[in-house]
Amino acid sequence: MACSNKDPCKQETTCPEKCIYVSNPYLATMKEDILYHFDLGTKTHDLGAMFGDVKFVCVGGSAWRMKAFGQYMNELLGLGCATADIPNICAHTDRYSMYKVGPVLSVSHGIGIPSISIMLHELIKLLCHAKCTDVIVIRIGTSGGIGLQPGTVVVTKAAVDACFNPRFEQNVMGMIVAHPTVLHECLAQELLKCSKEVNAFDTVIANTLCTSDFYEGQARLDGAFCNYTAEDKMNYLHCAYEAGIRNIEMESTVFAAMCHRSGLAGAVVCVTLLDRLQGDQISSSHEVLGEYQQRPQKLVGHFIKKRFCNK
Repeated sequence: MACSNKDPCKQETTCPEKCIYVSNPYLATMKEDILYHFDLGTKTHDLGAMFGDVKFVCVGGSAWRMKAFGQYMNELLGLGCATADIPNICAHTDRYSMYKVGPVLSVSHGIGIPSISIMLHELIKLLCHAKCTDVIVIRIGTSGGIGLQPGTVVVTKAAVDACFNPRFEQNVMGMIVAHPTVLHECLAQELLKCSKEVNAFDTVIANTLCTSDFYEGQARLDGAFCNYTAEDKMNYLHCAYEAGIRNIEMESTVFAAMCHRSGLAGAVVCVTLLDRLQGDQISSSHEVLGEYQQRPQKLVGHFIKKRFCNK
């Protein structure tokens, strides 16, 4: 997406009279839309009143981490203190958790493509039913690095599959459908600028490898099965490095594809917990890992605060 003099994260067109973000003609024929995995629905909840002011959605794998992020934003935006308990909107389901702090929605998505895909379908419909406009969606999380010092934050330039192609392939009724994994270029650049303002850790913009597995899919040697050699692993990781890939995780391709399909401005911000060129297992202490995991939150929090205070 090319840069312009306009707000890089502002949608080109929004139409409050239509259900934006979704492209499913059957939704308009439904008397009720039950967002089952959120335990929300269009008849049981006033979604506009609950979520109509949402401008920023941050998603991450861990339910605990997304609550902590909501509490962090509560204090950062001057809406409350970081130790205040904030309600889990999805408390009646054990699938996902959701916390709202002012214009910020913090949602967990679990591990892997299937889990985040289900969550995103219902999140996008939620934003549609609530008539939210100009929403920015950012995935914050952890990843394995390739050729980076642990603790480096990677803002994804392109989310690529295991063959290093910028696409998400989905099996729909026995047919393979490929969707481009387009993220918002100017949003990524703005996040990089914010990192320089924070000036507390290294941040790079690079390609992210998304896999469907933590072990064999990421060429690890420490899984229950391994039918390749250590040399095969290193060759693959070096090829990834040559393709501009600097980190590996398990959600970015479907996230990027669904943001692109819905017209949402999306970004992926992940901290690296280890350098996979040096090993497969995470050996840092819990204290060090805890500090690493706060880095994407600090970066994205700084970005949101700038936007929030400038309105």
